[in-house]
Amino acid sequence: QVQLVESGGGLVQPGGSLRLSCAASGFTFNSYTMRWYRQAPGKERDFVARIGTVAGSTNYADSVKGRFTISRDNAKNTVYLQMNSLKPEDTAQYYCSAWGLRTYWGQGTQVTVSS
Repeated sequence: QVQLVESGGGLVQPGGSLRLSCAASGFTFNSYTMRWYRQAPGKERDFVARIGTVAGSTNYADSVKGRFTISRDNAKNTVYLQMNSLKPEDTAQYYCSAWGLRTYWGQGTQVTVSS
């Protein structure tokens, strides 16, 4: 059975850092493009970052470019999102997704940036 399990969220002060992890199982991880999305209360789900199957191609939303870094470890079936210089507007539920023959979504992990 397919699983995407996010972890690493929490409460952090503005300017701080967090690293989110997404552990995947139940499908051919290295054949899927991986993406991170986020959704704040009352707002639509927005694209954050994308990484290709061999980790050589990345893409970021303008709002996070230069602050966030997406990476993957195919040997561990895990994708990461390193978030630096966090701002209050980064507060959201963060979702990991896998894009290939089918699209899979995790349950999300909460990131709250507040003083």
